[in-house]
Amino acid sequence: MSATASRSRRTGIRRGEAASGWLFTAPVILLLGVFLVVPVLMALWVSFSDWGGRGSPFSPDVKFVGLDNYATLLGGGGLAEQDFGTALKNNAWYVVLVVPIQTAVSLGLAVLVSRAILRGRGFFRTAFYFPSVTSSVAITVLWLFLFSTSGAVNKVLSWFGINGPNWFNDPSGIIHNFLRLFGVTQGPAALTRNTALGVSWWDWLGGPSVAMTAFIIMAVFTTSGTFMLLFLAALQNLGGDVTEAAMMDGANGWQRFWRITLPQLRPTLFTVLTLGLIGCWQVFDQIYTGTRGAPGKTTLTPAYLSYQTSFVNQEWGQGAAIAFILFVIIVVFTIFQRWVLRDRKVSKRRMRLYQPALAAGTAAGSAPSSVPAAPETDDSDRKGALR
Repeated sequence: MSATASRSRRTGIRRGEAASGWLFTAPVILLLGVFLVVPVLMALWVSFSDWGGRGSPFSPDVKFVGLDNYATLLGGGGLAEQDFGTALKNNAWYVVLVVPIQTAVSLGLAVLVSRAILRGRGFFRTAFYFPSVTSSVAITVLWLFLFSTSGAVNKVLSWFGINGPNWFNDPSGIIHNFLRLFGVTQGPAALTRNTALGVSWWDWLGGPSVAMTAFIIMAVFTTSGTFMLLFLAALQNLGGDVTEAAMMDGANGWQRFWRITLPQLRPTLFTVLTLGLIGCWQVFDQIYTGTRGAPGKTTLTPAYLSYQTSFVNQEWGQGAAIAFILFVIIVVFTIFQRWVLRDRKVSKRRMRLYQPALAAGTAAGSAPSSVPAAPETDDSDRKGALR
């Protein structure tokens, strides 16, 4: 068979494989196109239009308004801008507190249940993961009872002489409450007069409200079990050779974890942080079931504000604009997070520390061997030995 015929045959096989691949993936591509890509493009068009929710968004009565919906939210100076700024502030504090706490808790739980000396590891893994598979609506209703004025949480706090707050009806920020202990009841003029998205900087720095703090505790409680499984799977796939070498070098438990185990968990850490970041910026069902933005809009989030603006106020253009601004925020934070956790080259300062060891290793490798070489024998000697 000639080379040309062989090449054409391989090309035909590859074409057949490509056609089979497209044939098998066509249903999935079709479903994603119909139920994902098309709705996203329609929502993008709605964000640039004045559609009121009646009829088709592509009807001649719907007008193209450009960036007016985005301008109203980001610099309109009205109630829409203030509500959007308040929602961003609430959700930003939610992300800042939930993501690192749930990551640390899930990693600690994974290290705990992966230890061989722990008895009943299967029970603890199931117990820690159980809140993650429970309905978020059921957990929210349970949380409303636990954190009510006469609930179990305040009852436990009363045992220690602490008068618990009225959790879901307290709009004050926890940082402002902490400053009041030292007599600070009002911020400086530079923070109270200057605003961002209709919200003063003093309110931006006030921390989450007491009501939002209860949701933060609930988020850590319900999501740590899921991320624990991711860390647990990663820990079980780590080799023990490097850890044993570190133990031989005298490294203690914290040094082995910080210098050896944690760097090997970087891919899993990126996954956990990314999933936690996306989930925190999209929090909706807890707010809808629990407080619906109350008290005083201190539990309002962009996801719930998008729903409220679209379905309640019938301002579908602004609601879609909120959704796409939220999408941009998530993408930007994910890219920044990937940049922070990227693999970095060894700095020149550390290379100077390694140079003596490298030089010593090179010198040892080039030194003559102390083992005497075996004497060479010719063919006649080998034949005599065989005889």
